[in-house]
Amino acid sequence: MKFLPLACGLLATVTFTLGSTTVLAAPDEIQVYTEEMDDPREFGLELHVNYAITGAKEPSYEGEMPGHHMLQMTPEFSYGITKSWEAGLYLPFALNPDGNLYNNGLRLRMKYMAPRDDGARLFWGLNTEVGYSTRRVSESYWGMELRPIIGYRDEAWLLSFNPILNLSLSDNVSRAPQFEPALKITHAAGEGIQAGFEYYGEYGPLHQILPADQRSHSLYAVMDVARGDLDVNFGVGRGFGANPDKWVAKAIIAFPFK
Repeated sequence: MKFLPLACGLLATVTFTLGSTTVLAAPDEIQVYTEEMDDPREFGLELHVNYAITGAKEPSYEGEMPGHHMLQMTPEFSYGITKSWEAGLYLPFALNPDGNLYNNGLRLRMKYMAPRDDGARLFWGLNTEVGYSTRRVSESYWGMELRPIIGYRDEAWLLSFNPILNLSLSDNVSRAPQFEPALKITHAAGEGIQAGFEYYGEYGPLHQILPADQRSHSLYAVMDVARGDLDVNFGVGRGFGANPDKWVAKAIIAFPFK
């Protein structure tokens, strides 16, 4: 497949070039969800990669693996059930600065996108995830994510908003839903190229939003490139506020199997 050398080259660039409320390290999946889905009976694979160029150097709770110079790699396998339903499986791994590779859990997801008329520009849906995380990356072993998806796409613009709620399913931490909004805005910058920004926030419990100076924010300059069967999202982000990861690079490489 022609796109494999390009994908491997991009992964190598992210890995080696950049390598020469509890606020957690950068998540293994840094993505704003849009209306994109696998076609019915189509399998897909996305490789999520991110690297903390300047990250947290001290754990924020006992057992956490600090994010500084950590490389996270998460294969995501997906399958289109119908035009409106898609299932997915995440297998997150992390490579720490000492060269040790760790498995950090497993998550299952189900995504629903409301049917739309041909040419419709507005879209909405809901993604739900349930999974297990090791203590290296989360105080809560079991968790759930509810991710509404609300957006607009035309020939030039894409806007998607994910007002995410994260819920712990373990007894050792609060089960109060955590509000973590995400926003993506891009504009056409050439054939098959979109450029713009992605924002990610951690605002604390939904019933008691944190004061402004205690919230965590990340802003990424991103580019989406579609070339044949290969789709790549690449970005470099800056952490603000209470975010301990000040610079993070990320890439998502999509491989559809038709």
